[in-house]
Amino acid sequence: MSCKTIMVHMDTSACANARLALALRLARKFGAHLEGLFARFEPNPREFYVMGGTAEYYETHRTLRMEQRGAIERLFRAEVSRAQIDGAWVVPDGDPVSAIMQRSRTADLVILGQANPDDPESWLADGFPQSVLLGAGGPVLLVPYTGRFESFGDRVLIAWNASREAARAVHDALPFILRAAHVRILTPEQSHASCEDLVAMLARHGAKSVDIAMLDGHAAESAGDTLLNHAADGAYDLLVMGAYGHARFQELVLGGATRSILSTMTLPVLMSH
Repeated sequence: MSCKTIMVHMDTSACANARLALALRLARKFGAHLEGLFARFEPNPREFYVMGGTAEYYETHRTLRMEQRGAIERLFRAEVSRAQIDGAWVVPDGDPVSAIMQRSRTADLVILGQANPDDPESWLADGFPQSVLLGAGGPVLLVPYTGRFESFGDRVLIAWNASREAARAVHDALPFILRAAHVRILTPEQSHASCEDLVAMLARHGAKSVDIAMLDGHAAESAGDTLLNHAADGAYDLLVMGAYGHARFQELVLGGATRSILSTMTLPVLMSH
């Protein structure tokens, strides 16, 4: 199994370069086509023009933002050429979140960045990563806004509770799991019975080293914190988990662990809904 089409979201945030670097590594590893989709928040010009004396400011601001976009595009094209991979630069029309969600459905893997509250350039829309997670129809790899992640996918931690979402995430992560030196399945006690079947399935696919660990059901910390602490203690460099939630009346409703991981992740996380 492999990834042959990878889409990475590009913007002018400080963490865009690290996201691109990881996307390039994965595209080289899998011989994949890499699509750089540029999307960022753009202010409505009408909101400037209704205020006296702001039209000139808006034009200056727009020119600067076009220059920034051009610089990111040149970087993307140069890095794709240097890596000798097939790539394309895409700037969608219309609502950027809808465009990303739509194009994500024809990608094997979508790479997004975690929103950085200290970097306004990383904000595209309220609930942007969550919307793509719940609407993509495939795996989404979320990259924290801090760190370079030179090691990726060597040690994989799977959050397993025998749910449909967890099963979807494991199957979507097989290209990484099968290349990992070690895989650990972290599970609550009530889901332990299904872990043996999961280990057997992964072994049939050719996973090299898989073991099982039990979650501490009496821990005072949240499920999200438990996952992240376990990942840090074991030097894992990829977390695989289901994304829990649904959109209702345009308001995102997320499970507690999903929400916690999205806000506090410390390693790349592959999620599927």
